Amino acid sequence: METTTDSRVNLEAVTAEQLEALRRDGVTAQKGAFSREWAQRMAEDIDAAFADARGREGGAVGRGPNRYYVEIHPEQLRGFVDLVTHPWVTSVCESVLGPDYEIVEVGFDIPFAGAMNQPWHRDFPSPRETLEDHRYTSLAFNLTAVDTEEDMGPFEIAQGTQYDASDENWKHEMFPPKELYGRYEERAVRKYPKMGDISARSALTIHRGTINHSEKPRPVLVLGIDAPGAGNAEHHDMAVTKRYWETLPEQVRAHLRRPIVDELTPIVQKHQIEGLVMGEA
Repeated sequence: METTTDSRVNLEAVTAEQLEALRRDGVTAQKGAFSREWAQRMAEDIDAAFADARGREGGAVGRGPNRYYVEIHPEQLRGFVDLVTHPWVTSVCESVLGPDYEIVEVGFDIPFAGAMNQPWHRDFPSPRETLEDHRYTSLAFNLTAVDTEEDMGPFEIAQGTQYDASDENWKHEMFPPKELYGRYEERAVRKYPKMGDISARSALTIHRGTINHSEKPRPVLVLGIDAPGAGNAEHHDMAVTKRYWETLPEQVRAHLRRPIVDELTPIVQKHQIEGLVMGEA
């Protein structure tokens, strides 16, 4: 239940330039939002949660060869309150999603040695609000647990593709056909975040994980935030215990509209992305 607000070494709110990048490119970032010590604690919590998830059916789902995704409950992350009350995070959410944004997901992705290129994809079909009105209804925040190096399979994002419309040639409305790959490769930017950095992106911006040539895993925390009515919460089973809820500041409670339970039940991941299981064909 601990928080360590002194670990939030950069408490600046989002800038107009960062918001413009998010709307234009589909991604923006803040360097050094947290200390390396905070990021190390996050890494320890990810390691513990992954060991637990791998020991039970449905705890960790494949997102390609040697690549896994695990969803966790907020109290499994010691720095959860620090994260969701960080001024950069809250100002991004309020500016893009409105004052009544909802925290719907906490999890992590780990590409291990041997992880392959994922197919280009978005994380779920595009809602009308984004395609027609260019309005975001959700955001994904990412925090790396390691300093990302070129051989570790860095995240690759095709900037400006969050508004691309899908058609019948897109599998599940999420995976563009290979004849469009040239568009994404032309716009692709690889990201090399360091421990303590944080990024915000539209999950609709076309992206992929790349080949991990190293012997090192590259864990990344994912925080999912919705605008009211976006509906992504139905894909997640995040909950909080009553004793944990009582420790949370009102600033967090206002945005954490999840079940309050006596005891946590291990999450069986619902948001399985079938097209990622085998990696790039």
